[in-house]
Formats: sequence, structure tokens, C-alpha cells
Amino acid sequence: MIIERVLIFLIFITGFIGLIGVKNIIKKIIGLSLLNSSIVLLFILEASRIGDQAPILVGQEKNIVDPVPQALMLTAIVIGVCVTSLSLAMAVRLYKTTGSLDITIIKERIENES
Repeated sequence: MIIERVLIFLIFITGFIGLIGVKNIIKKIIGLSLLNSSIVLLFILEASRIGDQAPILVGQEKNIVDPVPQALMLTAIVIGVCVTSLSLAMAVRLYKTTGSLDITIIKERIENES
């Protein structure tokens, strides 16, 4: 179980570095998506330790998996996909307007227009 947590932490750190340390907007969006994926993986890993069987099986009342974390993570996945697609659409629109995806260049062009 330790190796899974370490790998999830590495995915989280990769996403965090991509979100904070990169100036390209597309790479920032990819970093945000990695952050979301690592959090979902962590919750799924922790929820899978609770039980072994799916709650849809009839006749087994012990060792079942709690369905609430699964439903919450499914919702988190859908919200993450929506945020990613909206961010990509905004990045395309920003690129058409400014001609660049670099944050410093976009900032300079916006300041020059003002």
C-alpha cells in the first residue's frame, strides 16, 4: 500500500509543479488535470480498503465496499473533465485573441493595449 501512495504523491507533485512552475497555459491545464486525477486515485485507494465485495451482490452483508466514496469520485471525475474542457476552450479563445499561450507574453500584450 505504500508504493501506491508514493506513486499518487508523485502524480500530485508533477501536477503541482506543472500548475505553479510552468508559463504555458496548456501545460498548466494538464497540471490541473493531474492534480484532480491524483486526488481521485487517493480517494479510490483509501475507499477500496474498506471492503471486498460490491454492494449489489445479494446475500452478502459483510465486507462490502461503501458506495458513497465511489459516487463522489465519479462526480469529481465528471467535474474535472468539465473544468478541463472549459479551460481548454478558454485557452483557445485566448490564443486567438493574443496569439500566444505564454502568460508573460499575454500579460505584456494586455498591458500594452490598455
